[in-house]
Amino acid sequence: MKKNIHPDYHEIEVVMTDGSTFKTRSTWGKASDTLKLEIDPKSHPAWTGGKGNINDSEGQVARFEKRFKGLKLTK
Repeated sequence: MKKNIHPDYHEIEVVMTDGSTFKTRSTWGKASDTLKLEIDPKSHPAWTGGKGNINDSEGQVARFEKRFKGLKLTK
């Protein structure tokens, strides 16, 4: 097996969205870095069974129609 081709595998601390922490080994960052999660199994709708909070009040077609509402094309 070739030497020095694999990334450094070290211990990091992971902070969940609710503030709880745990230590794991990873190739992410440097030794003893802290990884703060924005989405995790405690808050993601795929695991919680809830609906996502996507703030898309208008669809793409509705935005287009609103933008070009008064436009008249003539030849």
